[in-house]
Amino acid sequence: MIVPLSLQLARWVSSVTFADLPQDIVDATKRRVLDVIGLSLAGAETAFGRSVRQAAIALSPPGSCRVLGTGERLGVTTAAFVNGSFSQALEFDDTHNESIVHMSSPSVAAALALADLGVRPISGRDLITAIAIGNEISCRVGSVSPGQFHRLGFHPSGLFAPFGVTYLAGKLLGLEPEAMARAAGICGSFAAGILECWVDGTQPKFLHPGWAAQSGITSAFLAQAGTTGPAAVFEGRFGLFASHLQDKGVPRDFTRISAELGTRWDSRNASFKPFPAAHVLHPYVDALWRLQQRLGIAAADIERIDCPVAAFIVPIVCEPIAEKTAPASDSHGRVSLQYTLAEASVLGELGKTAYRDESLRNPEILALARRVHYRVDSTFPGPGRFKGAVTVTLKDGRSFAEVEEFNRGSLENPMTDSELRAKFDANASGYLSADARDRLASEILRLEDLPDASVLAGLAIRDAV
Repeated sequence: MIVPLSLQLARWVSSVTFADLPQDIVDATKRRVLDVIGLSLAGAETAFGRSVRQAAIALSPPGSCRVLGTGERLGVTTAAFVNGSFSQALEFDDTHNESIVHMSSPSVAAALALADLGVRPISGRDLITAIAIGNEISCRVGSVSPGQFHRLGFHPSGLFAPFGVTYLAGKLLGLEPEAMARAAGICGSFAAGILECWVDGTQPKFLHPGWAAQSGITSAFLAQAGTTGPAAVFEGRFGLFASHLQDKGVPRDFTRISAELGTRWDSRNASFKPFPAAHVLHPYVDALWRLQQRLGIAAADIERIDCPVAAFIVPIVCEPIAEKTAPASDSHGRVSLQYTLAEASVLGELGKTAYRDESLRNPEILALARRVHYRVDSTFPGPGRFKGAVTVTLKDGRSFAEVEEFNRGSLENPMTDSELRAKFDANASGYLSADARDRLASEILRLEDLPDASVLAGLAIRDAV
């Protein structure tokens, strides 16, 4: 009898212990916890974050789970939803290169909320193990048909991360494998996320990590209570891939979900973000800056910028050209090759305060955005590796080229611990003092030794002591 993929995953999840995790996965998971908490605090400062918090407080009765930054106590699913949504507000959270799923933001938000819930004691080791599991499953489900969901206007984080959170929650709640598999089947009806917001620059995409966190937790509790779900939620006749990718010619490699579980960690190929923009743009920014810094090129000197691109990124960050050269909002700008390179060139920075209204209206930036051009280069890699290159032509006719083979923050070109800490400090500074940031970072650094992981949410509140 063929064992459904949902149950194969569940049996693996049930068997995994902290001792089974490779040291690099433990270390990376702790870095991801630090990164996501910082991003949630930065997102809480935004108008989007304030709107989500206001709606959540109106929706949820008081509970035991804390909103990061401000500390309101809400129900577990609502707190996970809020914190997960905060974490994507700046498009600054990590991404699995192949599936392009933002896996850590929903995993961390869900795990912190479950630790706060207090139904079962959750240690630091429990938290690391569950987040590592959730991230791995999100990446694996997203790698069955890489690139195909974006092409059709679906957001991978909204579709794949709910499954990772479902198994994470099942692990922390102590579900048996059969119950975890039921939860995954339930989750398939919650997995969702369209990208029409890219057309007009609105904000629903930022909600998807929060929705994934909420959906995964809800699915696990429903399964625990006895609600049933389809075992073949991934591979079935009306499962996730059959329903969303209805072209039977689209490749589907279901072995990516279950092959070599515990020995091959796909989440190793996820990248941290040095910039708050679509991940495929990052190598282009670094290539451009390297040219400008090495040769002393000012934005005013540039006549045009030419970028070879992989075909799969064109509908994401290159077209329609009118939208990409004059973004309607910050969320619009974060997925524009033309605008992002122009702002990076003119301002010389691209951090927490990027894509401000005044920048989006800056005539110098907008004029340069119109002089950024792209062409599809069939030699550029597809999903899995983000390569960038620029040719800058100056107004005096000279041209210079630069290539970034691997995006900074990737396995091949990692960000340093000091770079990640600087990113955290900048993102968390609106809510936490330097001393408070040091305390929180220190606790995350020794997370595997903490008897109670809920201490992290307590330290991520303004004026925490």
